[in-house]
Formats: sequence, C-alpha cells, structure tokens
Amino acid sequence: MDIKVLPLPVDMKKDKIKDETRLGFGKLFTDRMLIAEWKAGNGWCDARIQPYAPFVLDPACLVFHYAQEIFEGLKAYKWDDGRIAFFRPEMNARRFNQSAERMCMAEVPEELFIKGIEQLVALEQDWVPTAAGTSLYIRPTMIAVEPVLGVKPSEHYYFYVILSPVGAYYAAGFNPVSILVEDHYVRAVPGGTGEAKTGGNYASSLKAGLEAKKKGFDQVLWLDGRERRYIEEVGAMNMFFVYGEKIVTAPLDGSILSGVTRDSVLKLAPTLGYQVEERKIDVNELFDDIRAGKVTEAFGSGTAAVITPVGRLCYKDECLQLTEGKVGKITQNLYDTLTGIQTGKIVDTFGWVKFIE
Repeated sequence: MDIKVLPLPVDMKKDKIKDETRLGFGKLFTDRMLIAEWKAGNGWCDARIQPYAPFVLDPACLVFHYAQEIFEGLKAYKWDDGRIAFFRPEMNARRFNQSAERMCMAEVPEELFIKGIEQLVALEQDWVPTAAGTSLYIRPTMIAVEPVLGVKPSEHYYFYVILSPVGAYYAAGFNPVSILVEDHYVRAVPGGTGEAKTGGNYASSLKAGLEAKKKGFDQVLWLDGRERRYIEEVGAMNMFFVYGEKIVTAPLDGSILSGVTRDSVLKLAPTLGYQVEERKIDVNELFDDIRAGKVTEAFGSGTAAVITPVGRLCYKDECLQLTEGKVGKITQNLYDTLTGIQTGKIVDTFGWVKFIE
C-alpha cells in the first residue's frame, strides 16, 4: 500500500526539548502522524503521513460508546553510528492483530503496520533522542469511528501512529518500586479481554491504582479473577520472581498480556545461565517463599520501562522487602543486556533488532 506524505507547514513545526534528561514520558509528540482508514466493502485506503493534528469525530462514534479500541507500544533507538533501530516490531504487529481479532476489528496488514512506522520514523528521525535512557516511543492505535448507537462491530476504523520522545517511565528511573497485591478488585478473567491490548483493560485498573497510590505504592499486582489466588500481572508490566538461578513467571492463560519484553526475557535468560519456568504462582506460597529467602528478587517487564526492579511487595497487612530495597544482581544483568541489545552496545544474536531500510 502506497503511503502519501503530506507537506508539513513551517508554522506547524514544534520546538524540541534541548535538555533530553527532562523529557518525561508520553507528554511531548512529534510533528507528524501516520493514518489509514478501513471501510466495510473497501478495505484499507487513504494511507498518509500528515502533520500531527486533532481528529474531528462524530459524537456518536462507536469508540466513545462501546469501547472498540486497541493500541500497541514499541520504541525506536538512535545508535551511535546514526542508524535508527526498532526492537521486535513484527511481534507488535502480530499482537496488534490478535487484539483486533478479539475486539472484532479489521486487521491491519503487517506491511502497513511495519513499513508505515518505518517511513514515519524516518521522516521524524531528528526527534529520536540520544541521551542515556531515552528513546522514541511509538504508539499505534485503532479506533472505531462509525457514527451509530448500536452494539456491533464498526464498519469504519482509523488506524494511526503517533510518536513521543521519552525518558524513563518511572520518575525515579531504574530503581526498585513498591507494589501492592490487589485482593479486592479484578482486572480480567480467562475468556474476557485481558489478553487484548485494549483501553478498557486499563480503565478498569484505574480505581485500584489510585487507591494504591494513596497508600504510597507505585503499582498494583493483580490476582486471577476466579479464585483471587494466583499472581497475574501488574498494570504496565508482566511479573517475574527469582528463585536462586531460576526465573518464574505466570503462564499466558488468556487473562494477561503476552508481553514482547516478557518473551524476550524468557529467551534471553537461558543464554545468561538462568533457568526459566512458566507456572501458576500462588500468592500465599509466594509470600512464604519470600519470608524463607527462596525468592531472592522480583522484577517486572514491559516496553515502557523495559525491566523494573521490585523492592517491596505488600499483600493484605504484610509488606516484605526484597534485595534490601536495592536492584538485584539478576535483574540488573537482564536490564543491562536487554537495553544493550536495543541500543547497539551488545551484539544481537537473536535477530531482534530491525533498522530503517
């Protein structure tokens, strides 16, 4: 599919932040965006890169009333040799369409998804930051824009991509976070939409997250929706627990997201000498194992923060500290190796890194 490039008027160009250490996360957006439309009977059409601008949408659009919406998140990095690198974009393209299938939306051709992002980033490459710990965050999204008040799949969609130069996801950077295990609210159940990257999953997590922040926690760790017994995921990342030299995470059973970074950790860890295991993790047994010293570290994984060390884990009325509130050795090793591959400091032996052609 040909993608038209529309002119960018000089007066629409934005000022870039000169001090990249003050970027924050997801608050600044680049000059251009990619957009394509799907219409029933016509398929995908009118793919274009245009100046970043608001949408004009009918108040009756299905996205507003019945939440037909999906999104993805990936990053681009500027290497020391000037090349722009992406990390496993084909996995994001596949997961995007898995989400689309679950939400009864049109699937986006992988070529449009990947080549469109490459073309957009190539045009916006001056926005890719170079300071340590920074990157260009890429947000592909699809929304239902048919104006009709009726619960049904839309016959008109916008697929679009926006870009944001970012720093660390957490204000404290790569430092241990404090997590509260949620034992009242439920995020998702098998058979629901938990495995889809759709906005409703995140909206349903807000109340528990706000209550946790009032108590001084950074994030909420969800339990399964049936028994409220088994560890699932944190709102912005999959969870891992280190038992000596073994790294354990919850299985993909339909209610948690199949993270790209999660998959990367499971493939990378054995090459660093660690065992990996996917199994159900009973929260009571987990806390027993932390008290007994069997669990030596805990960390989360996700595109936004890559690897996030966990320093404190709380459940009901008990709080336990891990690694004395410091970054664990295995967590640090995984973070250094993964970010090293992403930024070109370590050789990519997996074929994960892709460049703008």
